[in-house]
Amino acid sequence: MTFGQALAPILFLLGLVVYGLILRPQVFGQAALPLEVVFVLAATFAIGELMALGHGWAEIQEAVVQKLTRALPAFFIFFAIGMIIGSWMVAGTIPMLVYYGLTLLHPSVLYLAAFLIPVVFSTLTGTSWGSAGTVGVVILGIAGAMGANLGIAAGAVIGGAYFGDKLSPLSDTTNIAALAADVTVYEHIQSMLVTTVPSALVACTAYAVLGVVVPPTMTTAGADSLVPFLDALDAVFSFHVLLVLPPLIVLVGSIRRMPTVPVLVVSTLVACALALIVQPFTLGDVAQSVARGFDVSMAPWAAGLPENVTTLLNRGGLFALIDAVVIALLVFVFIGAMDHVGALDTVVSRAVRFARTRRAAILATLAAAGVTNALTSNQYATSFIVADAFKARYDRLGIPRKVLSRSLEDYGTMIETVVPWTPSAVFMIATLGVPYAAYAPWQLLTLVNLVVAPTLAVLGVGCFYTSAEAPSASDASAP
Repeated sequence: MTFGQALAPILFLLGLVVYGLILRPQVFGQAALPLEVVFVLAATFAIGELMALGHGWAEIQEAVVQKLTRALPAFFIFFAIGMIIGSWMVAGTIPMLVYYGLTLLHPSVLYLAAFLIPVVFSTLTGTSWGSAGTVGVVILGIAGAMGANLGIAAGAVIGGAYFGDKLSPLSDTTNIAALAADVTVYEHIQSMLVTTVPSALVACTAYAVLGVVVPPTMTTAGADSLVPFLDALDAVFSFHVLLVLPPLIVLVGSIRRMPTVPVLVVSTLVACALALIVQPFTLGDVAQSVARGFDVSMAPWAAGLPENVTTLLNRGGLFALIDAVVIALLVFVFIGAMDHVGALDTVVSRAVRFARTRRAAILATLAAAGVTNALTSNQYATSFIVADAFKARYDRLGIPRKVLSRSLEDYGTMIETVVPWTPSAVFMIATLGVPYAAYAPWQLLTLVNLVVAPTLAVLGVGCFYTSAEAPSASDASAP
């Protein structure tokens, strides 16, 4: 494909996004176009262009199928998280953690805790989705009961979850970025500390201040306002120390780097067994919770539950994230069609030819990683596409490759949850139950990091240059 032909589907998608997701709701006062429609149209345009250029449907379909095949693990996790939320709910695990969290956690530190708890969990386990889908759901339940701003709480949870996804040696994206740039994972982590730690400190400070400036309503209403909520949870479920087993299984399995989906399934089965042993629910109730989600109608002995309790409990199930699955599937159809002819490789390679100085090379890497991940919704593809485009350039300019690997994540991994059509953003919206527009302004780790990373590149701070001065633009020019 020519550069113009490769660029056309990307521009078409960007046009749909600007019109359907920005102008319609923000300017024209109309409903935003569903993401499903946006990517159906984008995929149709890309496939139509390929067929007009002489590519047969069979080969395009094969490319799409290959992309979907590689994406299947993500779909498995979508389904597993839905089942684990439903099983933990019917077992009483999530209600118990919410109950004791409400009694032990002071409202003024809720937002800070909502950030730090997932930081610890995701660093130990290396999974952002697993952190948000487990401890994140618990924290949002506590936040709702306390009358907190759910957008701030969700933004803190997502930021904390992505801290570990970016820095943990157990994270897949951390290892992929290191592999793509040909550095060790520990060199990569050392380099990422330069941008991530300052960003995290700023986020921590902001969440601590927000806990005082925008406190949960329970701070002013008093702890007595929680009594009906706590009594309702206690009326529906029996709390027992064994109910910590399901999250403990996930934590231990993740630390030991056991396969994610089997660990989640085992945790689900244990939670189902506990629901039958500890709780008064029937086998049918447990099966329904795993398949369609828990419903308070399964507990007729606790009639007249407060609305906020019902909102907390009625969730989960195999089909809970079906919208996220459909959107992710359509995204990968578009990407598969683009990959068939290497369109993204062509566009990225052409777009970064201007980067002939150290500063320009790092800034171009950040921009390329952000745009590529926004278009592919896949950090694996982003890491390899962008790294291949820049590795030789970094070597000529005397920039260590650990700066390249860091940049892949600073604007690649970290941008996923602030781009509303990525599977990660869709997953967070569906799992935490908070709209994108509510949490995105408060996903402070990413937003601060998006400022810190280019600022350090411009200043040359933390770039580990291997020589005193960068080569001149003419010496450093690349094809």
